[in-house]
Amino acid sequence: MIPNRFEPVIHTLEPIAARFTERGFRLYLVGGIIRDLLLGTVDDFTDVDLTTDAEPDEIRSALAGLVHSVNRAGERFGTIACSLQDLRLEITTHRAEAYVDTSRKPQVTFSTSLQDDLARRDFTINAMALELTAQEPRLIDPYHGLEDLLAHRLRTPVSPTTSFSEDPLRMLRAARFIARFDLVPESELIATIEQLAPRLDILSRERIRDELNRLLTIPNPTPGLQFLVNTPLASNFLPALANLRLEQDPVHHHKDVLAHTIAVVQKCSPRLRLRLAALLHDIAKPKTREIGPDGVTFHFHDVVGARMATAIMTELRYPKELTQEVAKLVALHLRFHGYENGWTDSAVRRYIRDAGELYDDLNELTVCDATTRNQHKLQAMTRRMEEFKQRVVQLQESEALASLRPPLDGLAIMELLQIPPSPTVGKAIAFLLETELEEGPLPRDQAIERLLIWWQRQSHDA
Repeated sequence: MIPNRFEPVIHTLEPIAARFTERGFRLYLVGGIIRDLLLGTVDDFTDVDLTTDAEPDEIRSALAGLVHSVNRAGERFGTIACSLQDLRLEITTHRAEAYVDTSRKPQVTFSTSLQDDLARRDFTINAMALELTAQEPRLIDPYHGLEDLLAHRLRTPVSPTTSFSEDPLRMLRAARFIARFDLVPESELIATIEQLAPRLDILSRERIRDELNRLLTIPNPTPGLQFLVNTPLASNFLPALANLRLEQDPVHHHKDVLAHTIAVVQKCSPRLRLRLAALLHDIAKPKTREIGPDGVTFHFHDVVGARMATAIMTELRYPKELTQEVAKLVALHLRFHGYENGWTDSAVRRYIRDAGELYDDLNELTVCDATTRNQHKLQAMTRRMEEFKQRVVQLQESEALASLRPPLDGLAIMELLQIPPSPTVGKAIAFLLETELEEGPLPRDQAIERLLIWWQRQSHDA
């Protein structure tokens, strides 16, 4: 019995199913939508995957005049993409695909068997199909995906060795499905990952990056991150994360950096930039750990961590702008802690200037970085942050800090000092900005007066 919540999807796809039925082909709804509809977690649907025994030219013929925005870019892989009203569809000929030992791209062959097609899916919970061309839509579940879903069990449709050899990215996907659906991987699956984790090397960095992004942005990534570091997976594509599990000195104790990092990721809002910064904020602690008279220290792990974050994200092919933003958050993540001793207005202005558009993310990362179980300390941190934010609001209202800039631009400075374009102009602008950071916004006449005094000193020193 198909649950009623399948009806909107079935009804929308009826015109396409009728076309395939008329031509003697079968059409099946496949993919994560089956799993999510069974769980009742689909409120709306905009993308649908379908599979059929029709070949690509026969798919196009069946769709003629019914759909729009037909895209044939994936046709050599058996896929025709198109749209039906606002619904985006990918219709793929039954296929089997596998990676050869050194290839980053699959070799594709078509099949006439739905069961063969489902066998090439990553996990049993994703290897179910709904036949749309039957007299009554019916669930096809040859690998007992529904049973595994209800039992919170993660298995592959065929042997894990075959599945992970065909597409090694499935080993990383396992982490996401474990976290998203609260699944327990079967022992054979774990043993196979222990053996085949080095096979991640054949994958492009972009595919690995995208899968990491998907894990980081689900509500509860903790079980997935723990799975990555408890198996050889993290060591193969993100060794710096696995290295956070520092050996504990029996005398000079410190918190478990790996457990702390995962806890910070969990506490942060599921936005990619913020979660990446949380994942990497303490990445340099193993490199900077020192044991001295006062115990264990990690001096400059923020500075070193920013450089490491840049290198890691560059290697994983993250966009340059996102890489710079995450590195900046890592570099600044300790800045707020000096506020407990009280900050001058100039220190507050510098914090706002240095954080820039990352201000809100930096504040959230700072609060989430407090993972102590001491409720008194947590409450004190939260209270200080709220006081700080209120102070920022007050300063912004009185000084328009968000647009803090010198009242004289480069042209005005050159005219006032009678100098040509040169590094001196930049030094003059920097002087005025530094003055405003220390004292607040300057009226134009005061800025001119201060700049002339500065210029006299420059001339005298020269």
